Amino acid sequence: MTFRTTLGAFIASALLAGPALSEELTIGLASEPTAIDPHFHNLGPNNAFARHVFDRLILQNELQQLEPGLAVSWKPIDDLTWEFKLREGVKFHDGSDFTADDVVCTWERAPNVPNSPSSFATYTKGKTVEKVDDYTVRFKSAAPYPLMANDISTVTIVSNEGGCDGTTSQYNDGTAAVGTGPFRFVSYKPGDSIVVERNDDYWGDKPYWSKVTFKPIKSGPARVAALLAGDVDVIASVPTTDVSTLEKNDKVSLSQGVSNRVIYLHLDHNRVDSPYVKANGGGAIENPLQKLEVRKAISMAINRDAIVDRVMEGIAIKAGQLLPDGFFGVSENLEPVAYDPKGAKAMLAAAGYPDGFELTIHGPNDRYINDAKIAEAIGQMLTRIGIKTAVETMPRSVYFGRASRGGPDKTPEFSFILVGWGAGSGEASSPLKSLIATHNPDKGWGSSNRGRYSNAEFDALLDTALSAVDDAERQDLLAKATEMAIEDVAIIPTHYQVSTWGTRKGLKYVARTDEYTLAIGVEKE
Repeated sequence: MTFRTTLGAFIASALLAGPALSEELTIGLASEPTAIDPHFHNLGPNNAFARHVFDRLILQNELQQLEPGLAVSWKPIDDLTWEFKLREGVKFHDGSDFTADDVVCTWERAPNVPNSPSSFATYTKGKTVEKVDDYTVRFKSAAPYPLMANDISTVTIVSNEGGCDGTTSQYNDGTAAVGTGPFRFVSYKPGDSIVVERNDDYWGDKPYWSKVTFKPIKSGPARVAALLAGDVDVIASVPTTDVSTLEKNDKVSLSQGVSNRVIYLHLDHNRVDSPYVKANGGGAIENPLQKLEVRKAISMAINRDAIVDRVMEGIAIKAGQLLPDGFFGVSENLEPVAYDPKGAKAMLAAAGYPDGFELTIHGPNDRYINDAKIAEAIGQMLTRIGIKTAVETMPRSVYFGRASRGGPDKTPEFSFILVGWGAGSGEASSPLKSLIATHNPDKGWGSSNRGRYSNAEFDALLDTALSAVDDAERQDLLAKATEMAIEDVAIIPTHYQVSTWGTRKGLKYVARTDEYTLAIGVEKE
């Protein structure tokens, strides 16, 4: 299978719309949500599932273009204020009316869910909302903010009657899982299944599927076997090793497209005594990851071509920045760092580490495509240049909590991690705000900055970019901010994922840049 590396590749697949079947559907997921609560964890599987039961004011199509959702229109009415007109006649699944009160309480709840591994504060902070009437709200910001609509398109609306004061546990048991979405929540058995049924009163196009069962199947071969056996109708994340074989199977249809997800490495920029960085032999060492030369050496030691060609079976694109070509805010001046192990060794020696040091890379083993294999490959590459690297991977249900707030002072536990980020807003401001900006809960910045990188000059540039009303100016400023972050090796990008879905014969899945696996995206071929 071949694929193109720009958003234009999706246009043809977007035209494959045909009537789907009104029957039950079973979907095999590679990574299940960590909660039904749509605000608990800003994580791809969680956000994708939430689209079934809940709605947003603004929806994103398969290309992440904005479309009306619970809001029918929106516009700036002055430099600091955006007005949203809400859709009338919408009912929550319990029969209550959707009104402005639900928007107001949602905005308060979304960034404040207890124990969230990665909150929605990156999209909500710095904005206030006020009710004008039952079907009009106004969002205000302290400075001009042209990305208001993009940010609002990432936040799920819950009910003022039980949803906004509901706990994550109450969402998980269904008590609070009452939305306005195309499906109604039925049951959630972690590790086993999530079941939803069609909402016949949905305000939009009614789902074709009367009942949908999501089954988490962590093992790639097991997912493929389930599809071939007819136990599931659709699988997400077809293993890269099986793509060429399945292409030849006339009982299966594959859909593939470049995603907005970058796989990258976060490094501990903050602690002088970093817990998983040691001198040779295991003794204490002043954190070498705080030195730019060391970070550059690590990036040079990573053979991105080998990761793409061998680990990812050619189904990925090597990365030099936060988003692939075609997305807003991408820099034309950045290329993937060239593999140069000799240069990396020389740079380590010049930084004062001619014999290297010891390091542990931590990562998930059930979240990203081939994530454990990637961590192992990077560990071997770093060991070859003298950084003796141990590899420890774990289920994402354990990993994200420890990576975000697992340390003794509720800060990130690990020193060097493999992780991924999909730009929820569809442009570079999303990863720049969440991954690179200085961790500042009050401002909503750095919510997933697990390396605690901090650069005042970068923050100031990003602040300017986010308030730039002119699109061309904002594009250039976001590109410059990206260049500053990459040149300082705030993070180390490795590759962009290419997502592959498999369906049984007669069905087709429309590939999405956000990697969401949605029942409404499964159509008759």
